[in-house]
Amino acid sequence: MTQPQIDIYTKFACPFCTRAKRLLQEKGAQFEEHDITMGGAKRDEMLARAPQARTVPQIFIGETHVGGSDDLAALEEAGELDALLAS
Repeated sequence: MTQPQIDIYTKFACPFCTRAKRLLQEKGAQFEEHDITMGGAKRDEMLARAPQARTVPQIFIGETHVGGSDDLAALEEAGELDALLAS
């Protein structure tokens, strides 16, 4: 079974980004980090995928827009993150 693509859009020195990345790393998940500190194409990509997103991190697991760090932690707390990572 392969892990879905995980994309996380972050900014420099963002403590919420660090928290989300740490949780994913603890789960053994491989992810692609996109630093949007300076804006650019990756910021535009993030906004195209989640038009309402104005904060970071923004996390996508496969085609699922998880949301931010608190949303990721809530999935873990509810026991739903492992299933999403395995889908």
